[in-house]
Amino acid sequence: MTGTTKTPRERYRQQVREEVKEKAWQQIAGSGASALSLNAIAKQMGMSGPALYRYFANRDELITELIRDAYRSLADAFIAAGGPGEGAGRAGLPELARVLRRWALEDPHRYFLIYGTPVPGYHAPQDITAISQELMAVLLEACATAVPPAAPGPIPTPGTEPDPFDGHLADHREWAASHPDAPPSALRLALTFWSRLHGVLSLELAGHFTGMGLDPALLFEAEVDRIVTP
Repeated sequence: MTGTTKTPRERYRQQVREEVKEKAWQQIAGSGASALSLNAIAKQMGMSGPALYRYFANRDELITELIRDAYRSLADAFIAAGGPGEGAGRAGLPELARVLRRWALEDPHRYFLIYGTPVPGYHAPQDITAISQELMAVLLEACATAVPPAAPGPIPTPGTEPDPFDGHLADHREWAASHPDAPPSALRLALTFWSRLHGVLSLELAGHFTGMGLDPALLFEAEVDRIVTP
């Protein structure tokens, strides 16, 4: 397949880019993403700043590549566990939750790059959103099968008012474009899963449970149980 064979120049360029990203992760681990410096990376690699800029035009391009790799890694893990495809099957919400936790614990710096404090002055391009939507598509599929089918119409209960958030979700579902017919109950379940589990993970990875005498893994599993149990 001659058309897909890389030239020596292309292979070298890819090798240098991968080394730059490796050095960037080391910087992030030591000083945080906001302190990322292409000039410092160039010095580590024995290159001049202008030489390195031939591989990454600026800091934001490098950060975008790191974020893209991180999202791609998590999306692939979700798809392997619960996405469509021959023989793949569909994982339940508990398995997706455990995939998320394993992925986060594997590399906390990678986790915080996409789910932590935004890097000052950085704006992600649109294609990053497209990858994150792959994650949500898998989650929504699991949520859609976890909730009862939507009733033909609302059944009023005397003395109660419609849930205002369900109404809000019915009108604001652009983020759930992969499942345009999912009922508000499935959308709410997906948001509950995403927000509560990321809350536990963020606190655990930041060390906020240290000294409390509790097991974060058990807390995480307890939250999963509360989310998936009707």
